[in-house]
Amino acid sequence: MIPSHVLLAAYRAGIFPMGNREGGLDWFSPLKRGIIPLDAAHVPQRLARTIRQGRFTIRIDEGFEQVIAACAAQPDSWITPEIIESYVELFRLGLAHSVESWQGTRLVGGLYGVSLRGAFFGESMFNRVTDASKVALVALIERLRARGYTLLDTQWLTAHLARFGAIEISRKEYMRRLEEAMTRNCHFVD
Repeated sequence: MIPSHVLLAAYRAGIFPMGNREGGLDWFSPLKRGIIPLDAAHVPQRLARTIRQGRFTIRIDEGFEQVIAACAAQPDSWITPEIIESYVELFRLGLAHSVESWQGTRLVGGLYGVSLRGAFFGESMFNRVTDASKVALVALIERLRARGYTLLDTQWLTAHLARFGAIEISRKEYMRRLEEAMTRNCHFVD
């Protein structure tokens, strides 16, 4: 297990871990970093209709271990048993969180990440039903806005995230935004 204080120090320094195929860990601080600017994030029109239809119930932290296990079960996942154990410990400490899409009693999609002061570091997402993870992402963005967060780190820029307004910024700009976020005192849950 990665000690929690090591993980938190890494996030504060702009570094994050990923498991590798050999079962070890690699640490990253990309030259270009993906973020979703909370003031410029947007919801694709078709997804907005899905949200209005109320097909999913959003819950926070009810199935954290189920979410991380589902993320780890995806093809080509970088989430190793060590990563799972480390983030479950952060969850127990109140620093890792999940945003979940449910249909009745069934968890059908979601995401997890780390909340530290005014920053949320998104780690992974999954879905078992079309749009379930996207609805969870919209719920995350709304929650972060409402609670005064200033940074939503997506690590990398993907075409999927770009549809929500994700952009790529330099490491220098990322570190500036991270430093500002660390001056905040935001709370993901009450």
